[in-house]
Amino acid sequence: MQRVADDGWSYVILDGKLFDCDRVAETTLSVKGDTIDTWYSEKHRDFGANVQAIMRPDGLPIWTSEAMPGHLHDLTCAQQHGISAAVNWSTAELELPALADAGYNGAGHGIKTPVKQPTDGRRLALTNRTTNRLLRGPRWQGERGFVILHGRWKALHHTTSGPRGSGDILAAALHLTTSNIGTYPQVAEITSLEFVA
Repeated sequence: MQRVADDGWSYVILDGKLFDCDRVAETTLSVKGDTIDTWYSEKHRDFGANVQAIMRPDGLPIWTSEAMPGHLHDLTCAQQHGISAAVNWSTAELELPALADAGYNGAGHGIKTPVKQPTDGRRLALTNRTTNRLLRGPRWQGERGFVILHGRWKALHHTTSGPRGSGDILAAALHLTTSNIGTYPQVAEITSLEFVA
């Protein structure tokens, strides 16, 4: 975050993505006490690993998290990785907030999220609609950051080495992507990684 602030950027973009993986037999208990598949996302109706990323305003990813189970929501992953604490610190100390989608509501003062539509059907106030539009406008670059990683590295399209491998592959892809900032884009591909115990 310090490096981004030193480069003169005024905010970062926080987003999460589910990276597709093979079905895993690992189970866990839900908040309701039911047994569920650890790596299955109800939202996406698919198995995968939830990976969080922080991007610069131009969409270049600067940090990715380890893979978390697919059943976890973005806010939970951000809190467990300490992202919300880091962004709240960077907002207070560096004046560098993060723009995020509504999945991060309640993460703290440093993560700016859109105001949700009232459940009773009333229309949002004009100021809230304006704020939402201003937040959503630059946030599309966060999607671009995942497209840069996911589109360029075939190994991220479907992980068969286990869902936690998505985080390792993504870390390698991030390193190769950001090391070639000046020579956009290098022709390189990660198609597989072998993990040695």
